[in-house]
Amino acid sequence: MAKKDRTTDAAEDRKKWLARFQVRLAMQPGVDRAVVLQAVKEVTAHCADAGEDPRTAFGDPDAYAVQAAARLIPADRAARERRHGAAVDTLGSVLKRAREVTGL
Repeated sequence: MAKKDRTTDAAEDRKKWLARFQVRLAMQPGVDRAVVLQAVKEVTAHCADAGEDPRTAFGDPDAYAVQAAARLIPADRAARERRHGAAVDTLGSVLKRAREVTGL
C-alpha cells in the first residue's frame, strides 16, 4: 500500500509542477500557446526518457519557465511584448486617474 501512495504522490507532484510551469511560462512576454505546448512536450519527453521527475530534472517550475521563455522566444519578440505591456499598463493608469478625477 505504501508503494502505491508514493506512486500516487509522485504523479500528483508531477501534475502540479507541470501546471505551475505552464502558467508561469504563459505569463512570460512573447509566449503563446505553441511555445507552451513545445516546452511541455520537451519536459515530458525528457522526463520519460531519463526516468526523472520534472523537479529533479529542471528545478523550480517558476525559474525554469523564465529559462525556457528566454530559450524559446526571440529576444526582439519578448522586448516588443514587454513594451506593449508597459504601454497598456500606462494607459490603464491614465484611465483610472481620469475616472477618479471625473468621478465616473
